[in-house]
Amino acid sequence: VTGVQTCALPILALLRAAHHADQRPARPGELRSEWVALLADDRTEGAPLLVGFVGGAGHDGTVRLAPAVGTAGPRDGDPVVWAEAHLGGCHLAAGAERPLHPVMVAGGSTSADDLLGRWAETVAADGRARRDAPYQVGWCSWYQYFHDITEADLRANLALADQWPFDVFQLDDGFQAAIGDWLETNERFPSDLAGLADAIQAAGRTPGLWLAPFLVAPDSDTAVRHPDWLARHVVDGEDRGPLRTWWNPSWGGGRGGAMYGLDTTHPEVAAHLEAVAAAVVEAGFPYLKLDFTFSPSVDGGYTDPARTPAERVRAGFDALRRGAGDDAFLLGCGVPLANVVGVVDAVRIGPDVAPVWSLPPDQEIVPGYLGTQPATAHALTNTLTRSWMHRHLWLNDPDCLMLRTAGTDLEPEAARTWARAVAASGGMALVSDDLALLDDRSRALLDEVVAVGRASDDDARRGRPASCPDLLAPGPPGHLVSPAGPALDADPATGATRSWTPGAMTAGSGSGSGR
Repeated sequence: VTGVQTCALPILALLRAAHHADQRPARPGELRSEWVALLADDRTEGAPLLVGFVGGAGHDGTVRLAPAVGTAGPRDGDPVVWAEAHLGGCHLAAGAERPLHPVMVAGGSTSADDLLGRWAETVAADGRARRDAPYQVGWCSWYQYFHDITEADLRANLALADQWPFDVFQLDDGFQAAIGDWLETNERFPSDLAGLADAIQAAGRTPGLWLAPFLVAPDSDTAVRHPDWLARHVVDGEDRGPLRTWWNPSWGGGRGGAMYGLDTTHPEVAAHLEAVAAAVVEAGFPYLKLDFTFSPSVDGGYTDPARTPAERVRAGFDALRRGAGDDAFLLGCGVPLANVVGVVDAVRIGPDVAPVWSLPPDQEIVPGYLGTQPATAHALTNTLTRSWMHRHLWLNDPDCLMLRTAGTDLEPEAARTWARAVAASGGMALVSDDLALLDDRSRALLDEVVAVGRASDDDARRGRPASCPDLLAPGPPGHLVSPAGPALDADPATGATRSWTPGAMTAGSGSGSGR
């Protein structure tokens, strides 16, 4: 079952909320997948079966697989598959009706790619998917500077941008006065947002900005002035204060790094989100990276209890889209995938990369969730298994390339393997290194990624995205093949490239913008 999480361990409810629409632990012996599942029977080597919900803006969907026990139909021990509309405990008034998303069941094909493509096209048509944005090549501040980014760092890299083929230059986390106070910069940024955007535009790049729009720090101006905007932590009908939907000590905030979630069903919150998006676009940032956006899906008390978690997430994104306008590029990160078809232009489809290939088991922070921790091997797995989403539902963002040769535990061969996977996928190509530390080999690798990536992306535009031939094989996959010719065979355990065929490259495509 692709995308499955067993989530049966007694772990933090907050982490379950970040990774699963249904935040209840799975039943013993049960496998769960959300939105869509692809199954194959190893005993018969039969054709795969797809079960998927057509849509996700109204509610989430859960596909379950478990052995039959004491049923009237299948024999005990035979697998049973069923699909559930997950409404997240929303309140239904007496006599109320709620339309549910249809469920598509498809088989009869030996090709997993064919089944997933057919389902994705159905979902895209139903949700009016936004999938026509240009191929994206850009720079992002996060993986070099993290929260400590300064305006001087930004401008130093911007001064070198003419030597690189970037269309987008994106400022990540670290500029804001506080989480939730997005329109004011902190003391490390003497310029305001408009001044920063002007500098990026003057360098000939599209300004990009990171926001965590549904989170607020407890001591932020937004939280202090508008306590009624916060979702509530409700236990057995008792309001125990603001709902904490994430935790990050690096952000501070007055509660040890605990962040509150905005109530996206509150009319004033919707107006606030719309105004923030409009303001940052007006300041000169038409490219918005929207992070930690699962927050409204966390179980809690909301102004409108009839809204499902999916509707709460979608309401927040719809407000942001209204404010940003139809021409803005919205990249969803940390987002429940099913909820945002038709409102975002791109989606981060996996966990963070890191300057390390893989993590040993003793570095697992929470049992059962090692695969969600930052590591390049984890990003590779998701890039391969979700390659079929690209240009069917949105632009895939695999996450940033790792071009640096210093300050990293990633072997050069593993860094090349990751770059080749990004290229063959046709997804967005983003650099997140201090440009002053990169050499000619780094530039040559980026040029190859852009050239191969454009060719693969062109094929995806024609409805033929890259595919993962070993999608249903046991263990992590290592193959990615594009109809344009690129083919990668990687060792997911070590990051070594077993074989690499770049395939056809678009002429003159070494520049991200054609300059």
